[in-house]
Amino acid sequence: MLLDVVSIRRALLSVSDKTGLVEFARGLARFGAALVSTGGTAVALRDAGLAVDEVADLTGFPEMLDGRVKTLHPKIHGGILGRRDDPAHAAQMAEHGIEPIDLVCVNLYPFEATLAQGADFATCVENIDIGGPALIRSAAKNHAAVTVVVDGRDYAPILAELAAHGGTTAATRARLAAAAFARTAAYDATIAGWFRDLDPAAWPVRFALAGELRQALRYGENPHQRAALYAGGGARAGVAGARQLQGKELSYNNILDTDAAYEAVAEFDQPACVIVKHGNPCGVARAPTLAEAYARALAGDPISAFGGVVAVNRPVDAALAEAIAKVFTEVLIAPAVAPEAHALLARKSDLRLLDAGALPCDTASLVVRGVAGGFLVQSRDGGAIAATDLRVVTRRGPTAAEIADLLFAWRVCKHVKSNAIVFVRNGATVGIGAGQMSRVDAARIATWKADEVARAAGETTRRTAGAVAASDAFFPFADGLIACAEAGVSAVIQPGGSKRDPEVIAEADARGLAMVFTGRRHFRH
Repeated sequence: MLLDVVSIRRALLSVSDKTGLVEFARGLARFGAALVSTGGTAVALRDAGLAVDEVADLTGFPEMLDGRVKTLHPKIHGGILGRRDDPAHAAQMAEHGIEPIDLVCVNLYPFEATLAQGADFATCVENIDIGGPALIRSAAKNHAAVTVVVDGRDYAPILAELAAHGGTTAATRARLAAAAFARTAAYDATIAGWFRDLDPAAWPVRFALAGELRQALRYGENPHQRAALYAGGGARAGVAGARQLQGKELSYNNILDTDAAYEAVAEFDQPACVIVKHGNPCGVARAPTLAEAYARALAGDPISAFGGVVAVNRPVDAALAEAIAKVFTEVLIAPAVAPEAHALLARKSDLRLLDAGALPCDTASLVVRGVAGGFLVQSRDGGAIAATDLRVVTRRGPTAAEIADLLFAWRVCKHVKSNAIVFVRNGATVGIGAGQMSRVDAARIATWKADEVARAAGETTRRTAGAVAASDAFFPFADGLIACAEAGVSAVIQPGGSKRDPEVIAEADARGLAMVFTGRRHFRH
């Protein structure tokens, strides 16, 4: 049974991150708490003029084994775990000279930071905390009588509660216990993930996930759904770790679209721009400059691009900022933003501007998706296809210009929901058919989109004439290829592998198309 308000007569503090520690300890002492500590924490408190009892003095054992063993002792854990409402516990504690500990403040060895810095194996191992998680879990288990603190953001609220009530309330202790168990679970999950990555070929019997709340969102995909953004799963650059420079907070859908756009634009070595709407690219282009790449991507489907998400793979410069400012855009994400560009975009208060710090480059990371009752895990769809990987299957081989466009279209197609058909001409998309139940419908939609954009622009020639087409999976029938050919494409890239490949190849030959097989599929569900 939870005690209502528990005063703090004795507090154990042992932290790696000492931010705010001295102020917190002073506050505890001001409310009558005796302080107990270890190693560097004790030194920091004494240097601040606070009286501190060393754990080693209480246990009768010095810190040993290079600090691996400090607090793992009955006089410490007995003082934390002893039930205050159990006479037998009280008698045993008295018999063995164990004094109660009412508050445990611990933050853990910085394993996550050490891992992110690329430390070697031995250094990572030494940054696996053992005593800290044991202290946290003991205190959280006995939260009926013990206050556990694992986050410096809780220092001030705890001191405020001591001032108001003379102790911590049951509700606060329960909340802190939940946070404590979540912290140790996340810590262990990160360590387990590190060990898992040492042998990526083997799937573990248990798969642990960890994340830290980055942002409570206004709502989810729809206003009646709750949602939040958590950061975790590695150091891959992207929306979860980006710094927002301006604009109102991101929505759930903004985050999904921004992630899709940024992952797509990272595919390209030349300056490139990707515009995403509802999870799919609606315009992608490369060019010598970002401003030109943006203009060409926008021209691919300016109607869909309105209110979309824009991603670029170079720092945002003034020329791009001036162009972006002319079109309503929800989000702009880039690996960096030049000061002069930020100044130009500042007048667009409705634009969310994100500085991701780098491009996504870790192709070894895993992708996790929830399903009812569990989740799916897979390796990231990485790896680029080069010209030397292409297998020409038609009588006519593609020209050098066609190969360049085919490879570009193939990279775009990888980021379009299946079934997907992408038309590209001169390094820019001119038509995209996404998320269709049949491949021939995807081809027809890509054609229709291209024709509609041309009509709106007053163009008299078809945008798809002389373009190339990419298909994310093989053509199960020749009808999809025929639809592409009737749009006017000159070359096609696809995985191959259908039992009807000979029919599709014969149709391509009959129409004078060049077609190449990649041997790799890019489904995206």
